[in-house]
Amino acid sequence: MSAIRRAVFLDRDGTLNVKAPDGEYITSPAGLRLLPGAADAVRQLNEAGLFVAVVTNQRGIARGLLSLHAHAQIMTRLAVLLAQHGAHVDAAYACPHDTGTCDCRKPAPGLLLRAAGEHPDLDLRQSVIVGDAESDVEAGLRAGTWTIRLSAIPVGSRADHVARDLPAAASLVIGAQDSHGRDRLARVS
Repeated sequence: MSAIRRAVFLDRDGTLNVKAPDGEYITSPAGLRLLPGAADAVRQLNEAGLFVAVVTNQRGIARGLLSLHAHAQIMTRLAVLLAQHGAHVDAAYACPHDTGTCDCRKPAPGLLLRAAGEHPDLDLRQSVIVGDAESDVEAGLRAGTWTIRLSAIPVGSRADHVARDLPAAASLVIGAQDSHGRDRLARVS
């Protein structure tokens, strides 16, 4: 029997890479640019032995603005950019549906629950979701994970913690593990 693992679920747009302007979507690999420090943060999570998964809403697929093939090419570019910094993601999950048509579009917890179903060694209660939107936080709360909301400015959030960017969130997650790998990440009251 394998040991229980902690996962770090990362939103993609606005967390790992520069988000497209409101109402627009990243529709080609060339449009994907990593945020400063994001690849190094993922590498640090990898080095800490954490399972790293991308969980992303991609409504542009449902709207016909990009194909599943184009989305796969964008995710391949993400993998290449991360690898250039010695980082990787262990899994990626995307919701291609429009709002209100499925149980996987965040704020629903379906992507996180799917990951846990496919990787039974993951403990959602010891895992964390990191994202730049309150829908990421809500998905984590519904799945029973810890939550970190990214925001460079003070923001009201139901998240357990708020961090300015992914490197700060990664430091928080890694710092929460004691020398025996046990989680010490405490919820903010």
